[in-house]
Amino acid sequence: MAREQRIEPEVEQLWVEFHEVVNVNSERLRSWLLTQGSGEQAFSADPALDLPEPGRSILAVKGKRKVDLTGADLDVMREAVTGIHDLLDARPAAGAADESWRHALLDLGHDPLLER
Repeated sequence: MAREQRIEPEVEQLWVEFHEVVNVNSERLRSWLLTQGSGEQAFSADPALDLPEPGRSILAVKGKRKVDLTGADLDVMREAVTGIHDLLDARPAAGAADESWRHALLDLGHDPLLER
């Protein structure tokens, strides 16, 4: 009989919130990060290493199962959720037309153009 792992309620809540606010799928986030990391350093032997942070860590968390999360992953999730909420709370008058604001959100895996 397989032993079931119990997920703490705080982790469950963070998991749900993280996946709600990080609204860009992994493929799109990876593409965005590659454009942000382009330049001389983008041509290394392992391009995944050249993805800018915190996006690289967010992308890694998106590829994990809830039961495989580490303490460091939980920190990444908390920081992403906080960063996205902070940026959304500071929405400029131009909204998503403000490229620097939208790009800061995209770096965290959130696209305001995908909001419901």
